[in-house]
Amino acid sequence: MTERVLIVDDEPDIRELLEITLGRMSLETESAENLESARRLLSTEEFNLCLTDMRLPDGDGIELVEYIQTDFNQMPVAVITAHGSTETAIKALKAGAFDFVSKPVDLQKLRDLVSSALRLTNTTDRAKTELDLSSPTSPSITGQSPKIQQLREQISKLARSQAPIYISGESGAGKELAARAIHEQSSRNKGPFIAVNCGAIPEELMESELFGHLKGSFTGADQDKQGLFQAADSGTLFLDEVADLPLHTQVKLLRVIQEKAVRPVGSQQEQAVDVRLLSATHKNLSKEVEMGRLRQDLYFRINVIELAVPSLRKRKDDIPELAETILNRISRENATPVCALSPEALQALQKYRFPGNVRELENILQRAATLCENNTIQELNLEFINSPAVDIEIEEAELSTAGSTATQDESSTDIPIELDDDFSLEKHLESIEIEAIEKALEETRWNKTAAAKKLGMSFRSLRYRLKKLGLD
Repeated sequence: MTERVLIVDDEPDIRELLEITLGRMSLETESAENLESARRLLSTEEFNLCLTDMRLPDGDGIELVEYIQTDFNQMPVAVITAHGSTETAIKALKAGAFDFVSKPVDLQKLRDLVSSALRLTNTTDRAKTELDLSSPTSPSITGQSPKIQQLREQISKLARSQAPIYISGESGAGKELAARAIHEQSSRNKGPFIAVNCGAIPEELMESELFGHLKGSFTGADQDKQGLFQAADSGTLFLDEVADLPLHTQVKLLRVIQEKAVRPVGSQQEQAVDVRLLSATHKNLSKEVEMGRLRQDLYFRINVIELAVPSLRKRKDDIPELAETILNRISRENATPVCALSPEALQALQKYRFPGNVRELENILQRAATLCENNTIQELNLEFINSPAVDIEIEEAELSTAGSTATQDESSTDIPIELDDDFSLEKHLESIEIEAIEKALEETRWNKTAAAKKLGMSFRSLRYRLKKLGLD
């Protein structure tokens, strides 16, 4: 069946140009000169894509984007904007537009946009791949908690756009996993997914890594090198820890986003690239802008849409399923029997705060699976950074500060907090930890094994903390 495109523009010459261009792509077209006629055609006929101008006699393209998002949300819509109208383009992307093209229309860019949008339509016609950790090659977002279900829904919606997305969240929460899921559900899923940690690249090599270089452009450049943008052409580029980019590189990145072209180091010519940009950092981008470490104009371009990945402590109901899938993966990778969690070990995991999020859970289970006996992970096999008991007290203190009516149990400590000039949060938490450990030791008559169990930590962890706190 021939795919059909609705063209909405009040200028007859532009409509004719678009009709001829799309006709040469073996596409059927229908045209409308205003919002009213566009809505009428949408209500009576089926289309695979809509191209609309921003300025129309009876409204603007944003209204049509919002109308299509409400009533025909499976159909991509792209907008045609005035040259240099960056704010308008961003507004359209926020409203749900698939992408935009600027006037005067570059016909090759238009053809690329249309092809990409129609691939998206074909992608949604087939069943989406369910993300599961059981497949080691596919992105996995495991869990059934409300926050994870909401995250999946947001990813499904964002995958239908070409807008730059900023993925926020703590270290280890799964920001790259979310980026891979967006790529896999998008029209670019046949193209490459390139992930790069900006904080891990030396500053002097940053431009070469991102944009490539020509032979002889600097000392040691003995051959041409393709940059990460070129490597991600027709796919997705994920810039992790984007706030770590040097300011001079931020300027060049901004131009790449605006012009959709890169200039390799040592070259006088730009190379067109078709890349969707996803970025992430555990830092507060707004604060980075205030501190002068991130350009404000770049902030607005990479943060068109924000996707927040929840921390593990905010979705503790997912820990049993996460633990099971991680242990299954460990078993496959090591060709060993699958380890099971004892009820006490699972309870200890659910009490723990996980400052390192899912990545820390993986590390804990990897070590525990190696040390456990009879393929069963006991509580003593778990190695925590902090005591789960102390974590619960900290969490309860946070809830109390936020106005929660939750009360502490009998084992909670009650240390008054005076935020004077000499206050130290680290020392305050340390005093809570010392009191909890001393109380556990007293109640078990200084039996360290029993005290460790009472505190929800391994004997080795308790011994380490006793030495660190000077209690041994």
